[in-house]
Amino acid sequence: MSVKKQQRSLSAFQDFLNTSLETQLRQSFHTAPETEVLQLFQEVVATVPAYQAFLQERGIEPQTIQTFADFQSLPLLTKANYIQRYPLANLCRDGKLDSCDLIAVSSGSTGQPTFWPRFLSDEFQIATRFEQIFRDSFQADTRTTLAVICFTLGTWVGGMYTASCCRHLAAKGYPVTVVTPGNNKAEIFRVVRELAPLFDQVALLGYPPFLKDVIDSGIAEGIQWQQYSVKLVMAGEVFSEEWRNLVGERIGSTNPCYDFASLYGTADAGVLGNETPLSICIRRFFAQNPDAARNLFGESRLPTLVQYDPISRFFETQDGTLLFSGDNGIPLIRYHISDTGGIIAYEQMLQFLQENGFDPLAELPSQGNRGLYPLPFVYIFGRSHFTVSYFGANIYPENIQVGLEQPGIRDWVTGKFVMEVKEDADKNRFLSITVELAPVLKGNEEMENAIAFSIYTQLIRLNSEFANYVPSQYQLPQVTLLPFGDPEYFPIGVKHRYTRSKD
Repeated sequence: MSVKKQQRSLSAFQDFLNTSLETQLRQSFHTAPETEVLQLFQEVVATVPAYQAFLQERGIEPQTIQTFADFQSLPLLTKANYIQRYPLANLCRDGKLDSCDLIAVSSGSTGQPTFWPRFLSDEFQIATRFEQIFRDSFQADTRTTLAVICFTLGTWVGGMYTASCCRHLAAKGYPVTVVTPGNNKAEIFRVVRELAPLFDQVALLGYPPFLKDVIDSGIAEGIQWQQYSVKLVMAGEVFSEEWRNLVGERIGSTNPCYDFASLYGTADAGVLGNETPLSICIRRFFAQNPDAARNLFGESRLPTLVQYDPISRFFETQDGTLLFSGDNGIPLIRYHISDTGGIIAYEQMLQFLQENGFDPLAELPSQGNRGLYPLPFVYIFGRSHFTVSYFGANIYPENIQVGLEQPGIRDWVTGKFVMEVKEDADKNRFLSITVELAPVLKGNEEMENAIAFSIYTQLIRLNSEFANYVPSQYQLPQVTLLPFGDPEYFPIGVKHRYTRSKD
């Protein structure tokens, strides 16, 4: 028996239960995040054998790191040079794996699956991200809420972590009840039919494409989502505001800034940031003003935009990619996860929007100023290997998604597609988009032409590289429609990829 573990658990749990959300978030307004991250560095150097070895191998004396400028000179951590290089126990505090109580596994989408230990105390700062969403967006402090966990359960991080954090909210006093059907649609429908009428609202938590499939399939089975006051919590993929509008219509949402929230999370360190009503309102402005979005974000695609607590997760940028530092079962210092993106201070964001004629604070529907914290923003495009290059223009899945989510098109398709650059018999290149049809539907040439024109229209509107680099005669994509669950392009139960490797 470890008295130390008991004390860690009790202290962290009491702090979480007894500290209001507002008090927790306002810590970053009164404490310099740079000071906090320096303190985290000193703690990690003193207690984590792998990090001690990492610095020693590079000839770095920890006592020389005294200022934030010194901190910024520290080498970056990656999976390859740190996580995969040292024994798992040495990555944990005191070199003890049993200092943690749960091990999650990353998806392995970029290589071999990785083990990520954590302890109960690590979950409470992540539970605060869920508290922001449930309290400030969903008003779940005053409304009984059924939280339906639709993430895959098992060793993967999403389902178990989400269920734990939602239960922590219930322990804090929120009238939240958790049910865990996982990604079993039949079980989701069963719990919704039987339990949803007993609550004021229902929160579905899962990956965006799967939640849309649940909603569409539920409609086909006679579920009237609009009667359950459905809210959505999502993670794992970038989606468009057209997608939010479409799904919102189908669940009966009348206030998208408060009915949805997306998490920016990783298996490496849990949730790093979350959408707020303010960040959603701002993102919806950028969706309607792509020139302003390009000027601020520097790319012809709309990123995920979230706010974050710099005391909990400290972000930096290097060469257009994100670094973060944060405490966890495996504490991480200047960890590089290869996500393209950047950070924007709260005041800088509001100033830019003012210069572009938009005031999000005035635009937001009044909810008693809930969630309006002056926290910094981080934007995330995700991994660059999901793009294709066509006549020198980078084409992103986000551009294609908007074309498939237009009225007259969206009811034909599931939202899944694969984009490729191919050559015809004369070796002329063309943009090929293979699209998955909705269940039962059969495609025809008229549908293919309509979808191709819709994608073309949105590419011209959203992607200035495409509009200017690609000769006009090559701009209309060639669309192929395949049936739902096609085993080659859209196998069921497999993580979908929007591009294909060349043979």
